[in-house]
Amino acid sequence: MSSFTNEQILTPLSNPIREVLQKAADLVGITLNQFMIQASLEKAQTIIEHEQIVHLCQQDAEVFFNALDNPPPPNDKLVEAVMLYKESSLYAPNRNT
Repeated sequence: MSSFTNEQILTPLSNPIREVLQKAADLVGITLNQFMIQASLEKAQTIIEHEQIVHLCQQDAEVFFNALDNPPPPNDKLVEAVMLYKESSLYAPNRNT
């Protein structure tokens, strides 16, 4: 998000709303525009973070944690993947650093 545009977002504000927003902006020492952008961005980030949280019902949570506590034995593909990884330059003992 390093580029800027000249796009403006115009919205009508009633006087009571504008006064509250302006008072908050004054209290933190920024302009009304800066305050509205900062507050909007913080709210947007909160919404995005909230929507990215996985919600599990009790039964799903129990299945998930049971799988963590009692994992099944590795299948052939996992065993092969681990073997290939250990033979690769990515495996720590194989690194020259």
